[in-house]
Amino acid sequence: MAKVESQENGKLAGRSPIPRVPLPKMNGKSSWRGFLIYIVLGFILFIFFAFSTNPEQRFQTAEPLSKVISDIRDNKVEQVEVDGERISVKLKDGTVYASRKEENQSMTEILKDADVDPTLAQINVRDRTFSQAWITILTTFLPLVLMVLFFFFIFRQAREGASSVFAFGQSKARQFSRDMPKVTFADVAGVDEAKQELQEVVDFLRHPEKYRAVGARTPKGALLIGPAGTGKTLLAKAVAGEAGVPFYSVAGSEFMEMLVGVGAARVRDLFSQAKRSAPAIIFIDEIESIGRMRGMGFSGGHDEREQTLNQILVEMDGFNPNDNVLVMAATNRPDLLDPALTRPGRFDRRVTLDLPDIEGRKAILKIHKKGKPFAPDVDDERIARRTVGFSGADLANMLNEAAILAARTGKKAIDNLDIEEAATKVKLGPQRRRMQSEEERKMTAYHEGGHALVAHFLPNVDPVHRISIVARGVTGGHTLVPPTVDRYTETKTRLMERIATLLGGRSAEELIFNEFTTGAASDLEIASGLARDMVTEFGMSDLGPTIFSPRPQFGIWPVMEGGSQVSPELAAKIDKEISKLIDAGHKKARELLQKHKAKLDLVAETLLVKETLDRDEFEKLVGKPVSTNGEIKIKSSTSAKSVQA
Repeated sequence: MAKVESQENGKLAGRSPIPRVPLPKMNGKSSWRGFLIYIVLGFILFIFFAFSTNPEQRFQTAEPLSKVISDIRDNKVEQVEVDGERISVKLKDGTVYASRKEENQSMTEILKDADVDPTLAQINVRDRTFSQAWITILTTFLPLVLMVLFFFFIFRQAREGASSVFAFGQSKARQFSRDMPKVTFADVAGVDEAKQELQEVVDFLRHPEKYRAVGARTPKGALLIGPAGTGKTLLAKAVAGEAGVPFYSVAGSEFMEMLVGVGAARVRDLFSQAKRSAPAIIFIDEIESIGRMRGMGFSGGHDEREQTLNQILVEMDGFNPNDNVLVMAATNRPDLLDPALTRPGRFDRRVTLDLPDIEGRKAILKIHKKGKPFAPDVDDERIARRTVGFSGADLANMLNEAAILAARTGKKAIDNLDIEEAATKVKLGPQRRRMQSEEERKMTAYHEGGHALVAHFLPNVDPVHRISIVARGVTGGHTLVPPTVDRYTETKTRLMERIATLLGGRSAEELIFNEFTTGAASDLEIASGLARDMVTEFGMSDLGPTIFSPRPQFGIWPVMEGGSQVSPELAAKIDKEISKLIDAGHKKARELLQKHKAKLDLVAETLLVKETLDRDEFEKLVGKPVSTNGEIKIKSSTSAKSVQA
């Protein structure tokens, strides 16, 4: 039901993103040209065979020659047209019919042999010398020409196929030119430290002599590290727009092919292109796909990925000088990268990106509000405080959803209600109207009311922002308690109160119905994980300030390298400490709900009527919060499936 909102990551969206540069199609035109040529050749063959068939088969309906002789003898024929073996007879009454004769016989001789006067009809003989010559040429040479053309195109296609095989080793990097629409540092907000680091890199490339005068050398690489969507690719686009030097962009996965050695060949080709146009920048997105720790896979040391990584290592810092080519890379899994790749001399700078603070969120909102009409009462300060933990991508998506919602309802400007609904939709998903029994709605109302009241009466928890029993996404209801300030550390007291708040829904079910529902599964999962972290990673238990958690090394847990690092006896103690923390949170939540049971009933009854309560409506029912200096943010998801009381 209740889920602790982690600070999710997002990608800062630029104002005018650089369009994707289409890759040149090596065989597109030739394929279409070959296809059309094959159609023409097929049509020529059809015409040839159609007209080279036996004339006897084409004139099976011709009248016999004896009828022609008989009609001429009876003076019925006005005109006779002779075209080779074909005879066209036109009678005086206008009737026309066809007949045939032998190819080399003369019509006049045929009539004389039949004792018929040839002058009784007008006989016209067509000269076929020229047409016969062409027919002879076509029937003799056309098949040979067609065969030559057929084999010519077959060999040509085979040659193009062979050249495409050798093209596997060519780099697929896209080069961005200066005349393309570009993103600049002005389009990036919320990551000021990272912008400063990269601005220095750009200045290195623009004015190298200024730094060489004091003995500084250009950094060979800059590694952008941050959770998914925090703006790594956008910063790379800004560098491309600001640098004024050739910028090559490629994804790490584009080096990989089925054939071993292709990735290394593409790396060589990419660096060769960059060196020819130096100074230049190479950007490799998602570098962890090829830069993983060597020796940790199951395919040995000669697979395609490791050969590609080895080639990158050599190109960045090998015997060949590489002074004027800067390599930028982005990853959200730095723990997976090989140490030889991340060391100084290859990636001299590690630029870390994190979620924006309140000032960063305000700056991001200003960028994404451009081109959208807003109501006069929309305040950036209020939105920034409401969206603690939102990334740049979350903020961009929120404003876009708010614009869509305003357009759907016919508004001319985006107001606060649209932004509030959009913010909830980004985190929890769209509303879903589903059929629920009254018993399920009542259980959901008490469950969400339990979360809200426990959070309301704990001194280190922020004010409740919204309570709802309307289903969203996969959730059946939610309680939002967003933090009012940005915090980067947690205390044991706040974590214990977070566990109590997570268990408030289950405690309410137990108190009111003396029953449990399946909707508390996510609450228990998050609370148990938080308690385990407190014991094994934060040292917040009676076991002392020691870390017991077997941390993953380069994405692989130690159990794969020889088993757990915790003895069975210590594991039992850890489980006992976790249970103590969970029980303490459950006890605290139940005590608060028993003390304020009348207010719990009031909140639940109001939710059954209104379905959603905002902060002001909630505080009118239960009073002002105890304190507002804590930090917790909850999403509650009540399952539609519950156990009958």
